[in-house]
Amino acid sequence: MTDAPIRLLLADDHPVVRAGLRAVLETEPGLVVVAEAATAEDAVARAVHGDVDVVLMDLRFGAGMSGAQATARITARPGGPRVLIVTTYDSDADILPAIEAGATGYLLKDAPPEDLAAAVRTAAAGRTALAPSVADRLMNRLRTPGTALTRRETEVLSLVADGLSNQAIGDRLHLTEGTVKSHLARVFVKLDVDSRTAAVAAATSLGLIRR
Repeated sequence: MTDAPIRLLLADDHPVVRAGLRAVLETEPGLVVVAEAATAEDAVARAVHGDVDVVLMDLRFGAGMSGAQATARITARPGGPRVLIVTTYDSDADILPAIEAGATGYLLKDAPPEDLAAAVRTAAAGRTALAPSVADRLMNRLRTPGTALTRRETEVLSLVADGLSNQAIGDRLHLTEGTVKSHLARVFVKLDVDSRTAAVAAATSLGLIRR
């Protein structure tokens, strides 16, 4: 049995956010921030040093790698640190890629300090730590699988919401235009709509995509 501290890496492109996380976490016994990263690429590079137990990862870093992509890189390495997503976004379009990438937990930035510290300890122990709203969304997805959009369907519909044509979406996602149309057809059936505009509106109201 050891009382070694839990070593943390803070990955967020906003210095103020990193400073706030550090201020909260370093007041907690047994938690120590050993490094910070301003980009997802830096987080991946720093996580391989072997002296980090939990990475607190934002999802969006502007240009370059996303937090979900960095999470996948970090968790793919045997013996790598756990990743706890700490973000402001709680739509399916954000949650699902992060969970699929191997994140151990998903917390929102407005969580109380005690919840943040508890989530870090839970993640360090290898157990799942989810914000209540995130857990509810995942449970609802499991209860109603017929209306749940796949990751690809979510990507396609998000690009529709951005105003892209089917051809442009295909180019962006390396799909044929026919495949894009097939994905949209399934989306229309699942959401019980008959147009791109209605699909975007329905998915937005359900929190399936972010606007």
